[in-house]
Amino acid sequence: MARRVAALAGAVVLSASLAGCGLDVNTGVPYTIHPGSIQPIPSLEGLKVTVGSKDFTENILLGYMAEMALSAAGADVTDLTDIKGSNSARQALLNGQTDISWEYTGTGWINYQGNELPVPGGEKAQYDATKAADEKKFGITWLNYSPLNDQYAFAVTEAYGAQHNLKTTSDLTAFLKQKPDQAVFCLEPEFTSRQDGFPAALKAYGFPNPTVKNFGTGTIYSAVANGTCPIGEVFTTDGRISGLNLRVLEDDKKAFPQYNAVPTMRLSFLNDHPEVRGPLEAVAAALDNKQMIELCKQVDVDGRDAGQVARNWMISKGFIK
Repeated sequence: MARRVAALAGAVVLSASLAGCGLDVNTGVPYTIHPGSIQPIPSLEGLKVTVGSKDFTENILLGYMAEMALSAAGADVTDLTDIKGSNSARQALLNGQTDISWEYTGTGWINYQGNELPVPGGEKAQYDATKAADEKKFGITWLNYSPLNDQYAFAVTEAYGAQHNLKTTSDLTAFLKQKPDQAVFCLEPEFTSRQDGFPAALKAYGFPNPTVKNFGTGTIYSAVANGTCPIGEVFTTDGRISGLNLRVLEDDKKAFPQYNAVPTMRLSFLNDHPEVRGPLEAVAAALDNKQMIELCKQVDVDGRDAGQVARNWMISKGFIK
């Protein structure tokens, strides 16, 4: 049995409702999906599911993987990946414009629940607290989390790090106190303001009089590599780190929360369609940081199509054929 991942751009009512919120139904991922280890599930046959994602490579890849898994299971999937910004993607899920999206435990705990500090005790403790709070406050449930843990960090070029003996973010603070003119940070606008972003780092490390230059997520890496800023915000699973020979500084004071990736959805949706759990959790369990770095590198450094990269990974794991 084959099923095509359907981008329902012709659905006038859906398109109009999404356009009113600045969201566009995509026409991507036009691949025919043949079931592999993920087999058709009768109760999901023909179920209309809209999958959303945020607008950076890793989350888009995760969105495509979810679409392919659910398509192999028999669902009719609408692609709404690449929503601009975490808050917009979250609102789309809350409002029912999307049914499923991958979220990160630290983002859920700090940004959506309004907490200021990470949960102590590691990944599982952060996940448990976030899941319980989100179900109680917003009716959003979290499936089993993935070993994939995409944390914030600061990076410099390998040459700059070696020259100034920078291995940790505390090393960076000590260096900047001696060379305050080097306290120039390339940051994305969202990271500059969100409580689990730059404000958390400032509180933990006390950078002296930092100068912030705002860039889009994708341009920070090249801005650091070409010397526009000596220091940049990065995602630790981003393939451009190795592609541009950057050095990630250890968050030795644990300023940033854990950010394990998890498929999320409205609790009511999961209660109505509990069978979506199996395909999504199978994909989540198979992911890790090393694999995601390579997948992101294929997209952001090698210039390959994200949908094709996701499809090849799904085939390599035997989930689809």
